[in-house]
Amino acid sequence: MAYNVGILGATGAVGQEIIRLLHEREFPIKELKLLASARSAGKPQSFGDKTWTIEEATNESFDGLDLCIFSAGGDQSLKFAHEAAKRGCVVVDNSSAFRMDPTVPLVVPEINPEAVDSHKGILANPNCSTAISLMGLYPLHKAFGLKSFIASTYQAVSGSGAWGIVELEQQAKAWANGEAIKKDVYPHQIAFNLIPHVDKFLEDGYTKEEMKMLNEGRKIMGLKDLRVTCTCVRVPVFRAHSISISAEFEKPVTVEAARQAIKDFEGTELVDNPAKAEYPMPLDYSEVVPCGVGRIRKDCVFENGLALWVTGDQLWKGAALNAIQIAEVLHQRGRLS
Repeated sequence: MAYNVGILGATGAVGQEIIRLLHEREFPIKELKLLASARSAGKPQSFGDKTWTIEEATNESFDGLDLCIFSAGGDQSLKFAHEAAKRGCVVVDNSSAFRMDPTVPLVVPEINPEAVDSHKGILANPNCSTAISLMGLYPLHKAFGLKSFIASTYQAVSGSGAWGIVELEQQAKAWANGEAIKKDVYPHQIAFNLIPHVDKFLEDGYTKEEMKMLNEGRKIMGLKDLRVTCTCVRVPVFRAHSISISAEFEKPVTVEAARQAIKDFEGTELVDNPAKAEYPMPLDYSEVVPCGVGRIRKDCVFENGLALWVTGDQLWKGAALNAIQIAEVLHQRGRLS
């Protein structure tokens, strides 16, 4: 069975990857409709030998669509998602608009594919750092029982969209040429710098991005008592996020069993040979489907604890790929018709 599929936010960095991955993964598409803002309407968009014309998103745009992947930001999701669902279109939303809505499944297909069965027309894609972190943590949770973790993220500029990538490139060129460095996307220079600030600050000193790791992790894994402390850092890397994690478990842990759990889990690769300087790095996990896990060792603070390092493509597993995998699960389980 093939479907009429839409992409809202087709001109953005994630939208471009959605177009590419839908075709590369051979998702069964009858017709593809690309939607964006009025300023992009009428522009051509090509992939391979195919060309589409961008259409302005309106309520009527979703008539006749079986599926639409939203990647245009929370405001657009709030504006159009319920309307699309009313018109019979299943929405997979990449924004934060519906993630914590108890009626909306929040899905990482390798972890909770059964959650798609309860959808009422809208499904949510998790935050990029959460999705990538849980790809390393969930197999360990199955082996040892996860209680809590402390995470520090190293988030690529792709997390800010296409303009984040442009700003890093322009600042690096300006620095190399001795020119003045301009800042538009970030409050500080990102080239050759680290910014411990992703998303808006809350009253308790954490950012919204940092609290997503706790709240979304609890929902996806069904662990209502999970404890998490997170610090999110923007780094001068073009693509692929990395996360340093110290995790506490219910059961005694061993490094050997942890490595085997990662090896056996679909969607992760074990890259953990310090003697040969082998560990996951963003350069190696850009435009790569699985997430890499390495630097696994006994934690020096937690009694039943492990320290580990996880790397994954922010635009893929953190956004476009995970959304398409949700669509694939919907197709496999007969929940798109």
